[in-house]
Amino acid sequence: MALTTRRRALTTLGAALAGTVALPATRASAGEQKHGPRPLWRAHAHNDYEHPRPLLDALDHRFGSLEADIYLVGDQLLVAHDPEDLDPARTLESLYLDPLAARVRANRGSVYRGYRKPIQLLIDIKTEGSSTYLALDQHLKRYKHLFTTYAHGRVFPGAVTAVISGDRAARVPMEAQTVRRAFYDGRLADLGSSAPASFAPLISDNWTLNFTWLGVGAFPDAERSKLRGIVQAAHSRGQKVRFWATPDVAGPARDALWSELLAADVDYINTDDLAGLESFLDAHRTA
Repeated sequence: MALTTRRRALTTLGAALAGTVALPATRASAGEQKHGPRPLWRAHAHNDYEHPRPLLDALDHRFGSLEADIYLVGDQLLVAHDPEDLDPARTLESLYLDPLAARVRANRGSVYRGYRKPIQLLIDIKTEGSSTYLALDQHLKRYKHLFTTYAHGRVFPGAVTAVISGDRAARVPMEAQTVRRAFYDGRLADLGSSAPASFAPLISDNWTLNFTWLGVGAFPDAERSKLRGIVQAAHSRGQKVRFWATPDVAGPARDALWSELLAADVDYINTDDLAGLESFLDAHRTA
């Protein structure tokens, strides 16, 4: 090899190793750094805190929504399903708020790298709603750059949208606020009410109280029409829809019901089975 040719080859190799020449592997790495795995925005982790790694397991499975139940104990917000499970070490901050804030900082403003859409953190209040919400509001203020915020009639998106569910008494102090870092989880009774999407962006309800079909046999036409009417009414007002108490045992019945939810454009599918819903949504090529 001539000296000039060898020098050119060495220069090209050195530049490639330094990352200045876009080899195929370097392009793939750059793409991975810019965008992480595609999130599954419809996936809702019901009782997320009961998984071995609260928050982290759901994010590893690319979920777009997570649920945490909270109890006000003194000035602490403890995460648990039942009072007997309360543990002073399992606070809302330690399990969710602090790790979410750290992740958003690392990802330059988003929970999922390269995706600016907020994830939803559904906070289910288990103690008296008004006092618990007021305490929660003080906690959320410490993370003011993390949360979607309502301020004087306008909504400013953040990396995480907190939606308050559970005890209905939380509604009173929330409606009185001109600035808040959380939103209200409405029920089907709220659909079409005066509450705008800027207050209640989510409509949730118990599937079994509204539908008889549990995925076995044909979906009754009247119930399919009812489901689609609910979704269309909510979407026309800028609200999203979620049902809890849907079948969650792996098998044909669950798949059939989940398929109908997707066909009706229901926004969140509720599950305790993170891997199962991830596989289902990937197979159906939907977010």
